[in-house]
Amino acid sequence: MHTAIAWFTRNPVAANLLMSVLCVGGLMSIFTLNQEEFPSFEIPIVSVTVPYLGAAPEEVEQGVCVRIEEAIESVAGIDKIHSIASEGMCMVNAELEIDTDEVVALNEIKGRVDGINSFPAETETPIVSMLAIQRNVLYAALSGDADERILKEVAQQLRDDLTAIEGVSQVGIDYIRPYEISIEVSEYALRRHGITFDDVSHAVRNSSLDMPGGSIKARDGEILIRSKGQAYWGEEFEDIVVLTRADGTRVTLDEIADIRDGFEEGDLSARFNGKPAVVLKVSQLDTEDLMQISRDVKAYIGRVGPSLPEGLDLTVWTDTSLELEERMDVLNTTALGGLALVLIVLALFLRFRLAMWVAAGIPIALLGTIAVFPYVDILISTMTVLAFILVLGILVDDAIVVGERVYSHEQAGKSRVQAAIDGTREVSVPVIFGVLTTMAAFLPIIIVPGTMTDFFAVIGHVVMLALVFSIIESQLILPAHLAHRKRGTGRGRFASGWNRLQGRLSGWLARMGSDYYAPFLARAIAKRPQVLLCDEPTGALDSKTGVTVLEAIAQVNAELGTTAVLITHNA
Repeated sequence: MHTAIAWFTRNPVAANLLMSVLCVGGLMSIFTLNQEEFPSFEIPIVSVTVPYLGAAPEEVEQGVCVRIEEAIESVAGIDKIHSIASEGMCMVNAELEIDTDEVVALNEIKGRVDGINSFPAETETPIVSMLAIQRNVLYAALSGDADERILKEVAQQLRDDLTAIEGVSQVGIDYIRPYEISIEVSEYALRRHGITFDDVSHAVRNSSLDMPGGSIKARDGEILIRSKGQAYWGEEFEDIVVLTRADGTRVTLDEIADIRDGFEEGDLSARFNGKPAVVLKVSQLDTEDLMQISRDVKAYIGRVGPSLPEGLDLTVWTDTSLELEERMDVLNTTALGGLALVLIVLALFLRFRLAMWVAAGIPIALLGTIAVFPYVDILISTMTVLAFILVLGILVDDAIVVGERVYSHEQAGKSRVQAAIDGTREVSVPVIFGVLTTMAAFLPIIIVPGTMTDFFAVIGHVVMLALVFSIIESQLILPAHLAHRKRGTGRGRFASGWNRLQGRLSGWLARMGSDYYAPFLARAIAKRPQVLLCDEPTGALDSKTGVTVLEAIAQVNAELGTTAVLITHNA
């Protein structure tokens, strides 16, 4: 390390080139890295969802949830099983152990669930998947005094337009009921025509479908035959033939049933500012930028707002990017304020140009840290900003120690180059080991296993990277700048006044050190106290000498010239 310090100090071009690489790389990463609110991480939980429409929670538990638990409880790698039985739905979450292969466990659980043949007939196909956390960017409310169908149709159009924006791929619609076509047949109508409810159900099932009819080989090629009869709207169901009599007359569905083309029954609804509303939810993938999504969606809402149907409003009411912006502002304010305070305090006791290069260690180390983010899969997020805020006060410590020692060697009459080399070498070992101990404090955040390790490990990675670049800056870049800094002229009125103030303060600090602190330290070292531990009372007599404990201590102090301190259980 000493050879590298000397080489970089004598070759300022190399030091400036290294600083330029760190700064330029950091600036390029800032403008190219994606931003997110929190780091993405995977939760090792396999989710099994089984719809059981119309069933009460107790029926769902007994008929579905219990059977799934019994089927998967012996799968290797499962740590805990949690079940939720609600009306018409069973959800079973299998939490995996840390070192379990998620793909193998997922396939094994899916196979066990698919092999269950004792589910009630009314249950639908089980859905088995890894539990994923959806990172929401913003919510926009479409509200107004309009029909539910109009709100849903407009929301679907807005969703299609938003997903067409480059960089926006995840847009959903919440608080709106799904479409449903209900066919209500009265008992009177069934009896009048002599048919059963199963006859009606069979007619609907066989008539509303698309069916392939094979192919015909022709001279010009092969012709595919397909009958298309799938009904999607209530009007299309009205013409379905339910009964054909011997005389050729037919009974259609609209003659015996009340067909309603509407929404699924339920109490789901939302209101925004007192008006019916639906919510557009914009989410983010790992490859997408949080801030860019927020800007693009807000710009689109600003453009489309005036063209919405009369009475409808589109309003952004939750935007998670604002929280990241606030934390970035805190980081910028803290960094600039800390940089200014460090510069002012150092300039009061050291030379201004020396203090300026010492304070420059903060932005150089931060930019160097950001420069390697793309290579270690770290994005700009709330956790990285928090890590920067934590390490901000530590980064400048190394530079302050190096700068002070270099200044001391300059005051001793050495040349600037030699003073930079000797001063940096003198403190290189304590500086490096001081940084290593700080890095060791953040190491458990990275290596301790657990579900949330990936979430909080970003703090440890960022802090450790920043400390590494702090060492690089203080040991290789800073000495070269201090050795080859320009000499200040001090001809201006302000410069002359500042130099006089700086001279007085530095002189006062030097006198405090030489006249007060140094003698006190020498006296404390020469007459270090002796600490004695005793479990006897202070007035107890020695049976041989006939003196008390306190008298014996006083005699020892007189002979050795020391100051003894007695610690007893009754002192």
